[in-house]
Amino acid sequence: MAMIFDGALCEQATGTFIHPAFSPECIAGNGVIGLEILDCLPSVDAVLIPFGGGGLTCGIATSVKHRKPTAKIYAVEIEDAAPLKASLEAGHPVTIPTDKLKKSFVDGIGSATVHPPIFRLLQTLIEGSLVVSLQQVAVAMRLLAERNHVITEGAGAASVAAALSGQAGGGDIVCVVTGGCIDNDVFIKVLHGDLP
Repeated sequence: MAMIFDGALCEQATGTFIHPAFSPECIAGNGVIGLEILDCLPSVDAVLIPFGGGGLTCGIATSVKHRKPTAKIYAVEIEDAAPLKASLEAGHPVTIPTDKLKKSFVDGIGSATVHPPIFRLLQTLIEGSLVVSLQQVAVAMRLLAERNHVITEGAGAASVAAALSGQAGGGDIVCVVTGGCIDNDVFIKVLHGDLP
């Protein structure tokens, strides 16, 4: 159970670890979001999903593509860590060297690689990966806060950043906005137009 807790709790932990991105049950549960999207907006042309481990993207894409195969699904990554884009271009999972990965305020997405089973599934479900800059994410965070009163972390605003960039095309576009876990000081800097 060392995967669940750090420190002394590891010794005492019992139970089953359920991976939030790779567990088939979690992926299926995420599919409900896709069904809700289609119930609310049957005319959806594209769905943009922040890409972390891939479970959210796989779940939503599976349900949307099942009910509306013409809808386009895009994973959204940050320019400082975009292993899915590199993997899709190579045709196999690619690992980004750690010296090329950069830490930023967009820490809920972006990793060094894509889990091979997730990659194989995504190859059949999505149109591609849209990559956005830190500046684009900061602008999207400010927009969400100022116009919609939604406080989101950088990863959560990545989908909006991709939509604003025009990369997803036109029509009815749904941006999945995930997570509001952001340090207040970091968020204040973003609101002031600074990049933390």
